[in-house]
Amino acid sequence: MHLRIVQRRLASIQNNLIRTYKYQSKVFGFNAQLKTIGNTNEIEKILRDYNQARQANPHAALLIDAYRKHGHRLAKIDPLGINVNTSIPELDQNLFTVNFHIENEHDARSLFGLSTEQSIPKTKDDWIRQLNEIYCQSISLECEYIENDIERLWIARRFEQLRTSPTISSDIQQRIAEQMRKCETFDQFLQAKFPTLKRYSGEGAEGMMAFFDLVFKQSVQLNIENVIVCMPHRGRNNLLVCLLNYPAATMFRKIKGKHEFPKDVKSTGDVLSHLYTSTDLTYDGKKLHVSLIPNPSHLEANNPVAVGKTRACQLSLKDGHYADTENVGRHGDKALCIQVHGDASFAGQGIIPETFQLSHLPNYSVGGSIHLVTNNQIGYTTPQHLARSSRYCTDFAKVVNCPVIHVNGQCPVEIAQATQLACEYRDLFRKDIVIDLVCFRKHGHNELDDPTFTQPSMYKKVQEYYKQEQNNNEELNKKIQTFRNTLEEQFSIADQYQPKAPHLQQQWSGMIQAKSTRTQWNTGLNENLLKYIGVKSVDVPEEFQVHTTIARSHVQKRQQRIEAGTGLDWSTAEALAFGSLLLQGFNIRISGQDVGRGTFSQRHGMLVNQKDDDVYIPLNGLDSKQGFLEICNSILSEEAVLGFDYGFSAHDPKNLVIWEAQFGDFFNGAQIIIDTYISGGELKFLTQSGIIMLLPHGMDGAGPEHSSCHIERFLQMTDSKEDGIDGDDINMQIVNPTTPAQYFHVLRRQMIRNFRKPLIVAGPKILLRHPECISSLKDMADGTRFLPVLSDNMSNTKLNPEKVKRLLFTSGKHYYTLNEERNKRKRDDIGIIRLEELCPFPVDEIREEIKKYKNIKEFIWCQEEHRNQGAWFFVKPRFENIIGIHLKYAGRDVLGTPAVAIGEVHQQECVQILKLAFD
Repeated sequence: MHLRIVQRRLASIQNNLIRTYKYQSKVFGFNAQLKTIGNTNEIEKILRDYNQARQANPHAALLIDAYRKHGHRLAKIDPLGINVNTSIPELDQNLFTVNFHIENEHDARSLFGLSTEQSIPKTKDDWIRQLNEIYCQSISLECEYIENDIERLWIARRFEQLRTSPTISSDIQQRIAEQMRKCETFDQFLQAKFPTLKRYSGEGAEGMMAFFDLVFKQSVQLNIENVIVCMPHRGRNNLLVCLLNYPAATMFRKIKGKHEFPKDVKSTGDVLSHLYTSTDLTYDGKKLHVSLIPNPSHLEANNPVAVGKTRACQLSLKDGHYADTENVGRHGDKALCIQVHGDASFAGQGIIPETFQLSHLPNYSVGGSIHLVTNNQIGYTTPQHLARSSRYCTDFAKVVNCPVIHVNGQCPVEIAQATQLACEYRDLFRKDIVIDLVCFRKHGHNELDDPTFTQPSMYKKVQEYYKQEQNNNEELNKKIQTFRNTLEEQFSIADQYQPKAPHLQQQWSGMIQAKSTRTQWNTGLNENLLKYIGVKSVDVPEEFQVHTTIARSHVQKRQQRIEAGTGLDWSTAEALAFGSLLLQGFNIRISGQDVGRGTFSQRHGMLVNQKDDDVYIPLNGLDSKQGFLEICNSILSEEAVLGFDYGFSAHDPKNLVIWEAQFGDFFNGAQIIIDTYISGGELKFLTQSGIIMLLPHGMDGAGPEHSSCHIERFLQMTDSKEDGIDGDDINMQIVNPTTPAQYFHVLRRQMIRNFRKPLIVAGPKILLRHPECISSLKDMADGTRFLPVLSDNMSNTKLNPEKVKRLLFTSGKHYYTLNEERNKRKRDDIGIIRLEELCPFPVDEIREEIKKYKNIKEFIWCQEEHRNQGAWFFVKPRFENIIGIHLKYAGRDVLGTPAVAIGEVHQQECVQILKLAFD
């Protein structure tokens, strides 16, 4: 290979993460001056020597390549010995030249990863024997699909070096043995004390404990400060108690039916297999903070959440791209994400390829995750040949050129080698890597299941495995006995043990759990400060060439409106809210499909230089000590991206995280994240999140898709009361604001409060440029705030309350249609009240509004959505049960889809709604 080509490929890998930031200026935020992967001259020499050796020894190179590509298919990675190949055509010895050897020792070591102690094989048989020992035993490697020569060569040679190096130290072997035995002992203890418990044991997969212990130890050696772990049920309780300092007494209380949290916190808790912790471990005299995040029963849903939390941790630690110029490093220096999977879910859940697609993206990368697949070789009762169409459960990883190490889960030395290789690869290349830990379940899917119903042959092998004699040394037995005694002590105090609440600590220490009353917050600001933010929000360097249309319709118009202090549109209000929060030290992350420009070309938060595609974010240039605004145009994914952003929001209350759907109904692709984390995360796990979901909503004749954000679904998921007054402690807030100022206030309120709640915003589409949907700086001035209910006297129509006979209640952009119709008809006997906030339901504000009207004969709820949708079902019982008035309905009739797709019918429906409201 020519040197020029070598240098080009080397540059490609060196700039693996940097190149995606080259176009982003300092004001954009990311530090582009990151350290590269190592000694470039040395790496360049390795690749050059390798290619020269291939040319000089083509027959040997072919043999080595064959084993690197196909050796894993002969590997003995199944501890039960069921799925083992004895031969494959691609490694038939007859395919290779009978007699060959490599004359030059330097060439041999350039081609092949031999340790310094290892002698060079002489004959073809010697080479084949050596290659079989490396690639076809209890561990193997898949990497030949990796496109980059350096990565592929490095990991293959390093794997070969580890396999031909001396046996791992006795100290490491002792650590592995101890962790595997503790895992086994814990399961035996639970079986003895709670024989009917479904515990999803680690039996048969004890090797995962060796992996965790070794990867934590390696992390400390690499100066990593934080490790964020996600994992499903299996072996989770073992990890918590055996390695992560989780109080066994708390777990035993939970098994006995008691609460895992103190009585003075509002929570429902969650099942045993969803427990979590955050703790400090000590390795080699250094501390390592490890967080095992909560998991739902929806397998793999916690993976993007863990990646998002890791990214937020990197922001807090000023890691990599978030570092200042004085502390330049590589992205992922300080925080590591470990993702644990099951084999069937890894292959079957679409969230896995979605999350992998995030792994190399500039706004979502965490500098590589280490994946561990606990490969049970069965999904519940489904055998492998019915669980996937690919050879391995890990094959999705190949989409992003991710290497895979397959290892026999009952072979400690090989597990240590796999873990070391994974840590080294991730540290060097800052990319994901997968360890496929092939194991089995001693019992069925759970301990009360009989697996022989469906897998008799497999479980004959399992029973044979456990009949094998296992010898343990005396010193280890003493350690295990000590561990067993500790479990007995914890069991004896479980009933009296008082658990501690794990929330509101460290960065959350200034927060509280929301109260059952409702609070008001002054979210207004000085008008001069707002003007400064408004002007700076469209201020670009002199040499920066803005698109002519944007310069005219966005930059110039905003400058004019800010100067006048009136006519402020939706995007201006958003920019003012963002800028003010940044100046107060909060960080902001807005993520979703096309959020930089905005789906409706309304935001333009990031401007693109028409000369060279450079990107500039003006709001990152307000002040040297401000927070950081990250605008993230996401992949075309909802579930993984929303999960990522939820994880980001749950890490630190100083981060305002917004996920914007391209259209309101796009959230349904992320329903699992909403159901398992956003709506119930605090009640189940005490995990607060202030994430905002912006869902563009409106019946504008667009047909069944992209009209409705299904606000009725979110309302149904809240714990708002039908017969009582809501407080701040509801599980989710839901707003449908109708003015830019209201949007400004609700964004600011989300951050300045001393608690965090998810916020669902039924956002506008046509209101983004509606001539009546404007606000002034006075509406956002100091002393103003978000109003859950807007009075009719805030409209252009000034009514005499004494004349009003009919009172219309509505929510969202439908108000403008009603107000326009009232003005056309000159109906001064009809009042219109806007419910800007639906949850918590604003009982007091509604009562105050109704008091103004003494002669009302009819109360009507008017909505543009169909009767079985929208807010009707939600508001009706609350008006009747709490406020004490009977509402009539004016809106579309019931329908099985969100909207019709026939223009004439849509218009007829619009006319009919107005007839019902006014006639």
